[in-house]
Amino acid sequence: MSETQERTGTLADLKEVAATIVTDAAPVYEQKLDAQGRSYATGRRKDAVARVWIKPGKGDITVNGRPVGTYFARPVLRMLLTQPFLVCDRYNQFDVVCTVTGGGLSGQAGAVRHGISRALTHYEPALRSILKAAGFLTRDSREVERKKYGRAKARRSFQFSKR
Repeated sequence: MSETQERTGTLADLKEVAATIVTDAAPVYEQKLDAQGRSYATGRRKDAVARVWIKPGKGDITVNGRPVGTYFARPVLRMLLTQPFLVCDRYNQFDVVCTVTGGGLSGQAGAVRHGISRALTHYEPALRSILKAAGFLTRDSREVERKKYGRAKARRSFQFSKR
């Protein structure tokens, strides 16, 4: 009543199959472009959401239809936007057009930086490891704690006076 099992291949065949399985397990990223040759990504930070399109150009950055210098007046915020390009050594090689909603200026700048980093990985997948190591692809999940009733802020209580 014992059944015999036949071997369908040799040990060398199994090694080849295992090698293809291992190489297939590593994700392969490919370029994602739209009809105009742009790559699109969404960036988020705090309550801000940025929709970012990048394409090869001379380094112009437009935020909500205005130049980056007028929208983000503080130099620190403008520096945040250029960080992904500087890390990847792609400064002044891409034009950026983005729309940002929600949050304040600091959160919006962080959202645009996140979107630029993700759009760069869609345009050049080889840059993913550099941007990931720099921490630009990680969404900063910190949010503001909500205000509670009976309190002045989220945790601060009203001033107490005995009189």
